[in-house]
Amino acid sequence: MGILKEKDKEKVANIFKAIEKDVKIVMFTQEMECPRCEMTRLMLEEISGLSEKLSLEVHDFVDEADLAKKYGIDKIPATTIFGDKDYGIHFYGVPAGYEFNVLIEDILDVGKRNPGLSKEVMTELAKVDKPVHMQVLISPT
Repeated sequence: MGILKEKDKEKVANIFKAIEKDVKIVMFTQEMECPRCEMTRLMLEEISGLSEKLSLEVHDFVDEADLAKKYGIDKIPATTIFGDKDYGIHFYGVPAGYEFNVLIEDILDVGKRNPGLSKEVMTELAKVDKPVHMQVLISPT
């Protein structure tokens, strides 16, 4: 039995039909997986199997420390989503609950190469001329 319910898999597969371009999901775990790492990996394996446009790479955070550093990963479980480039989208922990919907939307946005923002917002963002590090922390409490 998988992590996702069959009806949820069907809904997500249907959503993923809108993906136009390839999306690479990269996950960092470790050889001796903690329960959250294992749950994340299993979930991502199921999700990546729902569209031919998705691929999944699983890397060892310890053995591939240089790669983790290159991607800016400093803790596990970690998931990042790539299109033609690294968009800086990282999830730490299990992307379940509310985060699951955000993960699916992010995969879809990267697959469309469209963040879904208005022209006005994109114009303002284009004015940013130095790196910005933004973190969003989520807690059900």
